[in-house]
Amino acid sequence: MSRRGSEGAAVETEIEVAYWADIVRASMQQGVLATYGQLLRTAWAYIGSGALFRLMRLRKGPVIAALYPVVLLLAELVIAAVIGVVAGLGLYQVLVWSATGLGLFGTGGGVTLAFALIAATGGGAMVWLVLRWCQRRDALFEWYLMHDYAFSARLGGAFPQEQEARMAEVADRIAEALKRDLDEVLIVGHSSGAYLAVSILADLIRDGRVPNEGPCLSFLTLGHVVPMVAFLPRADRLRADLAYLSTRPELSWVDVSAPGDGCCFALCDPVAVSGVAPVGKRWPLILSAAYTQTLKPETWAALRWRLFELHFQYLNAFDNLSGAVGEYDYFRVTAGPLTLWQRFGRRAPSASRIERAVNRHTGQKERPKA
Repeated sequence: MSRRGSEGAAVETEIEVAYWADIVRASMQQGVLATYGQLLRTAWAYIGSGALFRLMRLRKGPVIAALYPVVLLLAELVIAAVIGVVAGLGLYQVLVWSATGLGLFGTGGGVTLAFALIAATGGGAMVWLVLRWCQRRDALFEWYLMHDYAFSARLGGAFPQEQEARMAEVADRIAEALKRDLDEVLIVGHSSGAYLAVSILADLIRDGRVPNEGPCLSFLTLGHVVPMVAFLPRADRLRADLAYLSTRPELSWVDVSAPGDGCCFALCDPVAVSGVAPVGKRWPLILSAAYTQTLKPETWAALRWRLFELHFQYLNAFDNLSGAVGEYDYFRVTAGPLTLWQRFGRRAPSASRIERAVNRHTGQKERPKA
């Protein structure tokens, strides 16, 4: 809970975090071989469906970010293989020298074959040890990110049952908040959380759980990666939710991203680019966080190549703001006296927004009623 004076008003804000990292973490308890199996399945999910090439037509940055763990894991495999071959050859040579000294080679080729098998086993063990060390160290987060992408793609864009259950729990919490005497209930979805929030809110509205006389329901998406899932063939549920939510009067939806964030689909309208924009579409309002303007030049220079930090900058302070009401400032949005639409409703959408439909897979299917 936060109590503070902001923009000339006393504001009370209650903050809750919708936790779902434990579900993803449970899928991360994989061994070395299982992780490389995930790599192959995830690569095929995007390449085989044609999603990868269409995603690159939108923004190359997030696709490169998605390929980053793949490239690193393959590089580690090559390095481990080289070390394993060298170790195996070295072991074989030691065995040969030892056997020669003992005069064992005179007994036939069976000894040579046995030495080769021992050396191959030793080399394979060395490969596994090197990869296991890389996995435990995970210095560049490549193993973590691989598991993360694999989780989203493992069902071709469909939500796993355990994730659906958690989303239903979050919807219940939001429904309870909407019954209270509040000015606004603001849902913030960052990165992967954006597409989860889309489906949660779509379910909430479809089920008639948004009261007509309740608090303002506001939805803020930050640095979204919606196409990474919506472009997969079995993401029918997400696509239906995107189309549905984009027309609803029960909420206000503002999407903020920055071209300087190479890990998101910056300024891409998640509904339009997914090929499901319906007649009467009204959301989201696409705005730019404009890092080059909202951060001081020295701050931008220091952060420019820190890709992961830039992806989370939306949740941090900006040091070059003018104080105008319509500027994006996470702390004024979440702890200020204005609702999301009061703050941004007068702003025009970014002139650089991308709305062209690129998705090959546009099928839609609503969540079955419980």
